[in-house]
Amino acid sequence: MVRNFNGRCNAIANTKDDEPRVNSEIRSPEVLLIDEMNAKRGVVSIQEALKLAEAAELDLVEVAPQAKPPVCRIMNYGKYRFQQQKRDKDARKKQKNQVVKEIKMRPKIDLHDYEFKVKAIKAFLQDGHRVKVSIFFRGREMAFLDRGRDVLNKVLEAVSDYGKIEMEPRMEGAYMRIMIAPAADAQTKKQAQKKLQKPAGDQSDAPAQPAQAKPQKVKKNVLPDADQI
Repeated sequence: MVRNFNGRCNAIANTKDDEPRVNSEIRSPEVLLIDEMNAKRGVVSIQEALKLAEAAELDLVEVAPQAKPPVCRIMNYGKYRFQQQKRDKDARKKQKNQVVKEIKMRPKIDLHDYEFKVKAIKAFLQDGHRVKVSIFFRGREMAFLDRGRDVLNKVLEAVSDYGKIEMEPRMEGAYMRIMIAPAADAQTKKQAQKKLQKPAGDQSDAPAQPAQAKPQKVKKNVLPDADQI
C-alpha cells in the first residue's frame, strides 16, 4: 500500500502554482484535518494526516493554505481536478455562446420606436445575451447629455425584471452607452412561459361549443291559383 501511495504522490507532484499542495508537497508540520467523511479531526501532525490519507487510499489536499495551521482535506484529488476542469470548460463554453447585442436610440426617440426597442432588449436578455444600449448624439445634441441619460434610466427601469446594469453610462465618442447583463431567472421565466403556451391547433382543453340550432325554413307566401278563387 505504501508503494501505491507514493506512486500517487509522484503522479500529482507536478502541479501548477495556482493549484493546492498535495500529499508530500505540504510543508506545514501541523494541519487542521478534515477527513474523507467531512468530519473535523482537529489539529494533527502532517505525518499522521498522511497516514490517514494513505489508509483511505486517498490524497491529502491543502485547501486553505493561509490558515494557521493550514486546513487539509482527505479526498480523491484526481477526481476533484477532473470535476473542476469540467466546470471550467462548461463556464467557458457558456461565455463563448453569449452574444452582445446592441440597440441604438436617439435622445428624442418617439414613443413607438422606444417601446419596440425595449421589447427587443427584453427578448435578448431572456435569451441570455448581454445588451449594449447606445444613445447617439448629433451636432448640438451634445450639449444636452442629460436627455440621453434620462432615456437610459427609463430603459433600465423598464427591463429591471429581465436584466441588471453591468456598465455605468459612459461616453464613447458621440455615443453614451450602458451594458445590461441578463438576470439569473430571466431564462427560467421564458422557459416556464413556453411550457404554458400550447400550439395554436391544440383545442383539447377548449370548452365545447353548444350545437347551433338549424335555421327553420320560412314558407314563402304563395298566391292561390285563379281557379281556387
